[in-house]
Amino acid sequence: MDVRRADERYPGGDQAAGIDSRHAFSFGAHYDPDNLRFGAMIACNEERLAPGAGFDEHPHSHTEIVTWVVEGELTHRDTAGHETKVCAGDVQRLSSAGGVRHVERNDGDRPLTFLQMWLAPQEPGGDPAYEIVRGIADSTPYAVPEAAAMLHVRRLAAGERTAVPDGAHVYVHVVRGEVRLAGEALGPGDAARITDAEDMDAVAVTRAELLLWEMA
Repeated sequence: MDVRRADERYPGGDQAAGIDSRHAFSFGAHYDPDNLRFGAMIACNEERLAPGAGFDEHPHSHTEIVTWVVEGELTHRDTAGHETKVCAGDVQRLSSAGGVRHVERNDGDRPLTFLQMWLAPQEPGGDPAYEIVRGIADSTPYAVPEAAAMLHVRRLAAGERTAVPDGAHVYVHVVRGEVRLAGEALGPGDAARITDAEDMDAVAVTRAELLLWEMA
């Protein structure tokens, strides 16, 4: 198990434009050949947008982009004709496939924080696709078959225990609260990369929310 702390993320964004980014993997100007991916995951970015701030239209291709809003409301528009508001508890996925362009903005009147996780598909190309699942439940894993990956959402009360999925690659991200995992205390923004996970549990020290990626 490889623990990565929130304060170890690579800083990015544009503070003057109201964009504060924190990257868990090699990204943009922060190139690290030893931190390019884990399983199918090639990015896990924490984005903070001030009211009115956002990312202008930009391209993506050959990437499965999954977004989880922590607080606030995200406006998404893409060149395939989708325009949606993504709220806390929703899972949004943009399959960029052969190529698509999109805009992401905070059109609300309060700060927006969201996680954006990029996964490499098993096969490149194809047609772009979009999906949003409103208010995903803890007991309903979200599959990304193009990347042979499964997202598990866990919301825990203090003292509650949850099983970590068995898998060749499991990525655990703490959205909020504090948990203990294999003797390690993990707080908001901390993550654990687990290889060959088997018979592991996470225990909530406080009320907590976790995202767990099960990957081949």
